[in-house]
Amino acid sequence: MTIEGLLGRKLGTTQVFDEKGRLRGVTAVEVGPCYVTDIRTPEKHGYSSVQIGFQDDKRLNKPEAGHLKAAGNLKLRHLAEFASDSAYALGDKIGVELFDTGEKVDVTSKSKGRGFQGGVRRHNFSGGPKTHGQSDRHRAPCSIGSGTTPGRVYKGTRMAGHMGDVRVTVRNLEVVARNDERGVIFVAGSVPGAVGALVRIRKTKKVSK
Repeated sequence: MTIEGLLGRKLGTTQVFDEKGRLRGVTAVEVGPCYVTDIRTPEKHGYSSVQIGFQDDKRLNKPEAGHLKAAGNLKLRHLAEFASDSAYALGDKIGVELFDTGEKVDVTSKSKGRGFQGGVRRHNFSGGPKTHGQSDRHRAPCSIGSGTTPGRVYKGTRMAGHMGDVRVTVRNLEVVARNDERGVIFVAGSVPGAVGALVRIRKTKKVSK
């Protein structure tokens, strides 16, 4: 398994030809380069994993700089832990070579924020009827509960509210192609988040049939 996954950045969508000559819609994801910043061991921490850092940062406070000093005084903005069964050393560089063409990956990122949205857009409500004297109620929600029992609105009731800007994971995306020179993988389908968003790419454990 080496290391379970890496951090990267969403670059955008495009089209590529796969090994069978089919034109595939893909999302380009820049993978790393990531650097090993800390190593967790069962003897010291109770579990085994590797902490990696991604993306240069010009400004670090003293605690952040002190934490990265052992890895070679690196200046990294994002840190994350991934399970690992291989022996890594502090400062080791890991990149796009971790993922092979045809492999399945899970990609996690923050979805685009949509602000305050109504029930029709947020929950795909159909809206009210557009006939029989219905006026200015086409996109309004229906009843949200009884006034007697329970006399309140249940938690989790689907209503208008803030939409997007949440952590989303898309599973079982195929790695269609890989560009080693630029450190980019092309995964089939869409990846959550805006262009330039931080993404977490992991090798898929539960492969859907």
